[in-house]
Amino acid sequence: MITRLTKIVFVAVLSLLSLGTISAFSQTKAKKDVKKKREAQRSAMHLRDSMMRVITRSDTSINSLLQRMEQYTANFNQINSSLSEGVDTVDIGEQLPAVIKRADKINSAVHTHKAGTLRFLFVLRDNLDHMQDQLEGWQTDILDVNTKLVQNQTDLIKFTKDTLIKKAPSDSNLRKTYLAQLRQVRALWRQTDSLNRGVLLKVNLLQDKMAICDEKVLDESDEVDSKIKGFASKAIAGESDYIWRVRPQYRDLNEAISHTARLDSILLSNFFKTDLGVHIAALLFLAAIFIWILYHRGKVLKKEDSVDAASQQAAYILKHPVMAPLLVVTAIIPYFYNHPPTALMEILFLVSIALTMVLIKNEVGKPAYQFLKRLFVLGFIYAVSNLLIDISNIDRYIILLLSVVSFVFAFAFHRKVKTSPDGHLPYTALALKVFMSLQVISFILNVTGRFALAKIFGVTAVFNLWFLIVLFMVLNILMQAVFIHFEARKGGNSIVNWMDYSLVQKKFKKTLLILASLLWVFGLCQNLDIDDWVKDNIADLLKVSQSVGGASFTIGGFVIFILVIWLSSIVSRIISYFYDVSAQRVSDLSVLKSKNRTSALIIRIGVFSVGFLLAVAASNFPLDKLTIIISAFGVGIGFGLQNIVNNLVSGLILAFEKPINIGDVIEVDGHTGTMKEIGIRSSKVVTGDGSEVIIPNGDFISHQVVNWTLSNSNRQIDLRVITAYGIDINKTRELLKGLLANRDDVMSKPAPAVFINNITESNVEFRLLFWEADISTTGELRSRILTEIYAMLGKEGVPLPGGGQTNLYLHFPEGVPLADAVKKTKKEDKETK
Repeated sequence: MITRLTKIVFVAVLSLLSLGTISAFSQTKAKKDVKKKREAQRSAMHLRDSMMRVITRSDTSINSLLQRMEQYTANFNQINSSLSEGVDTVDIGEQLPAVIKRADKINSAVHTHKAGTLRFLFVLRDNLDHMQDQLEGWQTDILDVNTKLVQNQTDLIKFTKDTLIKKAPSDSNLRKTYLAQLRQVRALWRQTDSLNRGVLLKVNLLQDKMAICDEKVLDESDEVDSKIKGFASKAIAGESDYIWRVRPQYRDLNEAISHTARLDSILLSNFFKTDLGVHIAALLFLAAIFIWILYHRGKVLKKEDSVDAASQQAAYILKHPVMAPLLVVTAIIPYFYNHPPTALMEILFLVSIALTMVLIKNEVGKPAYQFLKRLFVLGFIYAVSNLLIDISNIDRYIILLLSVVSFVFAFAFHRKVKTSPDGHLPYTALALKVFMSLQVISFILNVTGRFALAKIFGVTAVFNLWFLIVLFMVLNILMQAVFIHFEARKGGNSIVNWMDYSLVQKKFKKTLLILASLLWVFGLCQNLDIDDWVKDNIADLLKVSQSVGGASFTIGGFVIFILVIWLSSIVSRIISYFYDVSAQRVSDLSVLKSKNRTSALIIRIGVFSVGFLLAVAASNFPLDKLTIIISAFGVGIGFGLQNIVNNLVSGLILAFEKPINIGDVIEVDGHTGTMKEIGIRSSKVVTGDGSEVIIPNGDFISHQVVNWTLSNSNRQIDLRVITAYGIDINKTRELLKGLLANRDDVMSKPAPAVFINNITESNVEFRLLFWEADISTTGELRSRILTEIYAMLGKEGVPLPGGGQTNLYLHFPEGVPLADAVKKTKKEDKETK
């Protein structure tokens, strides 16, 4: 049994040993396999990394080539896209043949007999001016297109000259891919290059045609201008014989009217087809005027308290709400355009005259209105005659007859004006004298064979007289519109409530008068057909160079310098005015000071400084020459400008340091008042009696100034109350204290105080000290408290002094009668004398 058991144990141990050996062997083998796998992975990773580094090093140029290909592709596609949409020359190409045809017609018309009339020459020149402006605009547009196409071609040529794209990669697979993409880009380049060259060729051909047409228009313009100059000399010398020796006419009146109507219809049609932007601006101006006037008119009519005032101050707008703004528009719109057709000008002018006739009917007397009706008929006939472009003997006789009739009508009306000068428009007599003088000149010129000048003077006489009346009406309507605007804005928090309408009316009317005068002078030059001559001569004059002290400048630059300085002064005045307006809306001086109205001076000085620099820059004045001016200014200071410069510098000190503000109550050199304005050189102080004292700024710096409101508007009031001798002092004192206590118009802190100031043999003097919050009510508060003190003392039985009454006691010697004493006194007086 033991032996058998021993064998079993031995076999079991042997089995366990064998199993342990196998397990250990298998674990060792597994560890070796994992190690080999990891080493293989590391080797593969190293191999891949080395390959990537090699590829990266070798294909850096490949990446840049591929990026370059993509950039070229994107550029070519963009060029193709822009060219496929078309260029902005289609409309120009369609309209250019019509312009060339018109230029040929004008060229043929210049050499016909019709070019012998000044009216026809002006029509031709206006057409040539419009054509030249149109061609210049087209040339600008085509130049932009051409610049873009040239840039495209430059980019296309850059592709052919790029040497980098010719280097193919060494790797066969990469080279195959790259060459395929290069072929695609080259095909796209050929397509784009062909398309761009074709468009560029068409644009260049169109530019050549436009250059030829533009040169032709310029030549024709020069020829027309030379004919106009020659016509002026011919007209002065006399283009025809005396009126009783008429020459054969080229056309009768009916043919001249027919030809004129056909030409003017063409001109008007071309005019409305062009200048679209100006047409829109004119319509917007029309809408703005109507909306402005009608809107505020409606608001005024809703206010019962404003209707009466508006009916007196704005009768045109209230009675004629459509005609009044329409007159303003028809009178101003022609100046929106540069050389509009004469037919359009005269149509608008006749409309404005008709509107004026309606508006002015109830504003002038019957004789004046009768003359205006006759003048309207004369103006209509003159307008038709002024449009004729052909020579007609009947037209000459009509102008002669119109001169006589116009003179007779004006002379008759002038006599009535002299008899009763009231009830007529301003300067009526002077305007009639000028009108009659021009008609006399027209008559003489027509008789002596200078028909063109005769018509010019006749048309000028009628048109400019009407234009003067129309501008007068427009000025009144605009002033009424301003009044309506003020009335409509009254109430609420509108700033209009605090603006002085009379001041605004005065300034606005002055500005409108200046503009109306300039428009009238311009209209006079137009009617005399010298507007272009005047503009050319003024332009030449402004370009003339002058030299002073080694510095050169032009007259135009000097005018611009003065104009900018003038505008700067206007802006500074407007700023000061609105600061004053803002001050009127404030009653508390502390609030007023918080607005820092004194800073208006700094703003004004800043505006002047900026305006001066802008004026110097705009006038092209050399900045280095400013040192000469500054040096001369320094010499002037040394000789006699010390006080002026002292005041200027003092003004700056007052503006920055602000020891005195606008609205402060001050006392300087015996003058007490309120600070109204701090100017650049001097300041204004309004005294209590309403006078304005102008004080140099230097006095505020060098003299002693008392500012009652520098920190606040409080002020101590000192009153003296004198009572009779023998009163109860403590009782009276308590009464006075009680009167000053618990009052709204007297400050509680510091508390009021009552002192015994003086005691004499006849009275007792009390001194009352108390503070008020607002210095502007000092006089009223003193009066009120003194009145209350007088009433209180009388009620409490406190006697006041006897008002200066003196008791006289006479002592006569005993036994001497009164009559003898008087005689003795008179005798002594005579002896003394």
